[in-house]
Amino acid sequence: MTKFLLSFPATAMQLTEEQFPEVVADSHAVIEEAKAAGVYVFGGGIDAEVAPVLVTGRGAVSDETYPDVRIDGGFLVLEVSSRAEAITWAARIARACRCPQEVREFGYDPAS
Repeated sequence: MTKFLLSFPATAMQLTEEQFPEVVADSHAVIEEAKAAGVYVFGGGIDAEVAPVLVTGRGAVSDETYPDVRIDGGFLVLEVSSRAEAITWAARIARACRCPQEVREFGYDPAS
């Protein structure tokens, strides 16, 4: 089994206030299906109200982050048997969220 990251940037969701509750319900339904199928690892949305920080190996904290890297929006980690299966789940999430999903495969790590 391989873990995949399905994600989208916050700017990809172009919803009206009226559409938002339906999208939440639809996306939660797909997540419940993923849980029932035993492929859900974890997921959520990045809280845009909380600024990221950069922490060094010595524990120093700064407000700077890596240049040219912006992580926001929503994500879902699934553990499935193939890339094709990850793409199938991504299509379901894309329909529910009303925006395309990016699919990335995690490298194999025997410790995880």
